[in-house]
Amino acid sequence: MANLVRLFSALVALNLLAFFLVLFLGPASAEQAALTLATTDDADLFLDVRLPRAMAGFSVGGMLAMAGVLMQVLLRTPLAEPYVLGVSGGAAAAGLGCMLLGLGSWWISGSALVASLVSMAVVFLVGGGRSGAPRERLLLTGVVLASGWVTVISFLLLLGPEHSVHDFLFWLMGDLGRPVSPWWGIMALVLAVAAAWVMAPALDLLVRGDEQAAVLGVEVHRARMVCYITAALLTALAVTLAGPVGFVGLVVPHLVRLVAGARHRILLPASLLAGGAYLMLVDTLAHLPGLPAQLPVGLVSAAIGIPMFLYLLRQWGRGD
Repeated sequence: MANLVRLFSALVALNLLAFFLVLFLGPASAEQAALTLATTDDADLFLDVRLPRAMAGFSVGGMLAMAGVLMQVLLRTPLAEPYVLGVSGGAAAAGLGCMLLGLGSWWISGSALVASLVSMAVVFLVGGGRSGAPRERLLLTGVVLASGWVTVISFLLLLGPEHSVHDFLFWLMGDLGRPVSPWWGIMALVLAVAAAWVMAPALDLLVRGDEQAAVLGVEVHRARMVCYITAALLTALAVTLAGPVGFVGLVVPHLVRLVAGARHRILLPASLLAGGAYLMLVDTLAHLPGLPAQLPVGLVSAAIGIPMFLYLLRQWGRGD
């Protein structure tokens, strides 16, 4: 118990540090820069610019980290995460299509959710998640699906107006500076944590395999459906807020497991807190003074996540 208290205390402290870094070193998108220049009121700067950005970073990081944990349970591979398996790409393609049509935020969020569900269904059914097929097949299915969504996104960009292509590209690389309210992302996190807390014992057993979980009393179909829908919903909401930010669901759960172990009643809330702090810190790194330009948060996250993915793939290949 003492170790858990220390763990969560450290995570809360890390979040507070990251939160204040964003508040005081916080960047600005084009819209935010205009607001900053137009006002001399520091309160407006913090409340209208940097506070929403910090909250968006926390909620997106937490949602992607939790989605990564749930996908790793669903597909039984530590390499599963929304970006690698094409789930984020599907949500991004659907959201971009709605943006090009001039549809509102509800259409963007709804279409992103549907595309996330479809993408996860393709990986799950074609990749053989239910039948216990080799994990190489799951990863290959996800990589091919992600490539397919990239093709769709490229086609949509060709159809879009030239004056908007730069903004779309910036969003597609992960951008926390869009004028979207992050508060409903926080509410989604609270609901997701409550559902995950209830399902945590079943998740611990699902990792061992469907048959063993069923023998031990788990309603396998219902538990897997909860994982499926929750992971897709969290991914869709994260993409709606910030675009497709990659590798958070891979890096954060792996690091948390090294410290906290694999019990999901601890792993899920710890991953939420660690994911929120991680993305806020990454966003701060992306806007350090001296950089030639404002970097999308997704680029910095990929620069960290790709070496981690290759390392885990190498360890997995060795059977470690």
